[in-house]
Amino acid sequence: MMKVRLRLGDTNSLKKILRKAHLRTVCEESRCPNIGECFKSSTATFMILGKVCTRNCAFCNIKRGKSGFYDPQEPRRILQTAKLLGLKYVVITSVSRDDLKDMGASVFAECVRLLKEEGIKVEVLVPDFKGKWEHLERILREGPEVLNHNLETVKRLYPKVRRGAHYKRSLELLKVSKEINPRVLTKSALILGFGESLKEVFKTLEDLKEVGCDLITVGQYYQPSLKHYPVKKYYSQEEFKEIEKFAKGLGFKGVVVGPNVRSSYKAYEVYIKNL
Repeated sequence: MMKVRLRLGDTNSLKKILRKAHLRTVCEESRCPNIGECFKSSTATFMILGKVCTRNCAFCNIKRGKSGFYDPQEPRRILQTAKLLGLKYVVITSVSRDDLKDMGASVFAECVRLLKEEGIKVEVLVPDFKGKWEHLERILREGPEVLNHNLETVKRLYPKVRRGAHYKRSLELLKVSKEINPRVLTKSALILGFGESLKEVFKTLEDLKEVGCDLITVGQYYQPSLKHYPVKKYYSQEEFKEIEKFAKGLGFKGVVVGPNVRSSYKAYEVYIKNL
């Protein structure tokens, strides 16, 4: 993914660069299990629009509440940092910002525009914009390579796990994305262990395929603290292999499945395979 690698052998090297640029990564904020692997290879997913989310998902480690944060220079700092690190492919995500008029869509769009002007490919991992698809269209007009929106869990568990989100609305976002710009690959992710059945997982994968989703990642949920939603089940390697086989059988263009897999894990590699 990189033209160059940082010489220091631990995660502190990349963290120092990010702090100096006043940037955040979802890798740190969400306590991603792959943070060591990714940081040691100078890989990160930039998280824009602050570190406080206006939603209240039961599984997420990101802070919740009112943010008020807005920095019009953030996209330019991301560009400068991406160039410093020699990135060929950048993933941009955000907290949900229901408090902003356009829910942050213009900042996403500016990030994509600036990065693509420098020849850097971009994947965006977006919130649901409460179904206001004009915000989604604003981002897609800039032509990101991948539009990602995570379903996270099965339909039955949405009221408990993804409070404030809606299963049907998330599926519709992926469907509408294809209608707006069919050239942009669509992607989603599931986290397992909330109490879903294997049958429900398979049905969710079928629903994603039905709305034209191209790429899928599936991983295990790890409870960030005792205050978060409890882990109901740890999946075995055999079960993950069964899920992977089922997903590939549905015809997804890219499938990444495993305990520590997260939405942006090996994002560049998955994209390259679909060129």
